[in-house]
Amino acid sequence: MSRTKYIFVLGGVASSLGKGIISASLAKLLQSRGFSVALQKLDPYINVDPGTLNPYEHGECYVTEDGAETDLDLGHYERFSNVPTSQANNVTTGSIYQTVIEKERKGDYLGHTVQVIPHITDEIKRRIMLLGNTGKYDFVITEIGGTVGDIESLPYIETVRQMRWELGRDCCVIHLTLVPYLSAAGELKTKPTQHSVKTLLESGVQPDIIVCRTERPLYPGLKDKIALFCNVETSSVIESLDAKTIYEVPIMMRQENLDAEVLRKTMMPLDNQPDLKKWEEFLYKLSNPSDEVTIGLVGKYVELKDAYKSINESFIHASAENECKVNVKLIHSEHIENSNVEKTLEGLQGILVAPGFGERGIEGKISAINFARTRMIPFFGICLGMQCAVIEFARSVLDLRSAHSTEMNPNTKFPVIDLMEEQKKIKGMGGTMRLGTYPCKLNKGSKVYEIYQTMNISERHRHRYEFNNAYMVDFENAGMVAAGINPEDNLVEIVEIPDHPWFVGVQFHPEYKSTVAKPHPLFVDFIKAAMEYKAKKEK
Repeated sequence: MSRTKYIFVLGGVASSLGKGIISASLAKLLQSRGFSVALQKLDPYINVDPGTLNPYEHGECYVTEDGAETDLDLGHYERFSNVPTSQANNVTTGSIYQTVIEKERKGDYLGHTVQVIPHITDEIKRRIMLLGNTGKYDFVITEIGGTVGDIESLPYIETVRQMRWELGRDCCVIHLTLVPYLSAAGELKTKPTQHSVKTLLESGVQPDIIVCRTERPLYPGLKDKIALFCNVETSSVIESLDAKTIYEVPIMMRQENLDAEVLRKTMMPLDNQPDLKKWEEFLYKLSNPSDEVTIGLVGKYVELKDAYKSINESFIHASAENECKVNVKLIHSEHIENSNVEKTLEGLQGILVAPGFGERGIEGKISAINFARTRMIPFFGICLGMQCAVIEFARSVLDLRSAHSTEMNPNTKFPVIDLMEEQKKIKGMGGTMRLGTYPCKLNKGSKVYEIYQTMNISERHRHRYEFNNAYMVDFENAGMVAAGINPEDNLVEIVEIPDHPWFVGVQFHPEYKSTVAKPHPLFVDFIKAAMEYKAKKEK
């Protein structure tokens, strides 16, 4: 018998029901009972990873400590569980087929016809059990992307069927479905859930627990009806109402006994009750702010809800830490010009210029940074946002009017941002950027040193271009200093302006490391600076 229990979270009826949040909430509840938990996402698309996907296609690309470009749900996993993920926590169909084909070319299957069953399903099974086989975890929760019935998901559902048969009570299947409310009829309808479970049964998988996403509470008798038609116990039908914030979901799932039901199904002890005291304190602070600020998030994907997911969640963590409501005003950088920048950005207590790639909207970002710098408004630049800050300073302060990044203008006379040396020989696009965690040494007299309260930090990266060190002396003499340097290759990781109340640009992505348990210090201090700026303006 396997020591590790394997929990599968599948979805039906519609996508975007919140499988990732349910998975992360269950993990949080099991953790709060003293169990060790790993979370994993299986994505059905044939891309090897989402690194080359446009945000319009797939939202934010999340980066792990070991440099894996992954699905944004891994961000939820880390924010809820406070446990770093890795390459092993995200699996795609593309990576599965790539591995199997490479094995076939090497002759590993010599003499055999390579097929979906058993070769593809065996590789999926191997990836699922990688985390369990480490011996570190009591539970591995595996979320399967897409919906039951999708052609792309069939090999994953077949793998679940096999593992259920092989593992018995060491395996549990949670099926997340929609129970819609039809206003014309004035009723909640269970038929979509019944059909979704029927489709799952056609693949040989009987769900153990059904989680019902709904806008309205399930009225008496509805759980009994779902249980009867879907072959589960009434206690295994879980109501999942819409929540004001995703961080309320663990509390709601505790009230519905989701974790207790999972423990009962997998024959695990129910001795300890969930301890969510700190989580509840976080929610209380989030719901009872004593102040309020408005931050402008300037980017070129602001119309997309998930494009800056980790940044928005980091603001939520920082708002609770400061007991301050943070209103994020999304501002499209393409719509900003020197002629309208003041009108567009008026009333803000802080400006964050977001990461991204490409030339579109770049001049709008530079105009926004000039406004923040000259009006002494707290400014935070992340990745491309930091690079734009360097360009703006070079043009406005150093008088290098045509200064630019060679990403946007390869022939610029003043390449203050340039392609990293190690990137110049790379031709492929996928998985070839500077990715994952790298060390950074802070200048002891800098603002960021005061914020981090340590000299040596490590942060996650995803970029190809860097500050051009040939201009460092000119920048520092003019008032923009390198506050953080990579000690291994002397790359500038952080710039700041000491004479500005709060002006920090970072080449890395601090938003990837912010969690409920550990809000990122840069976001926390940025919001604090915005509160101070507001108080000063009001005086």
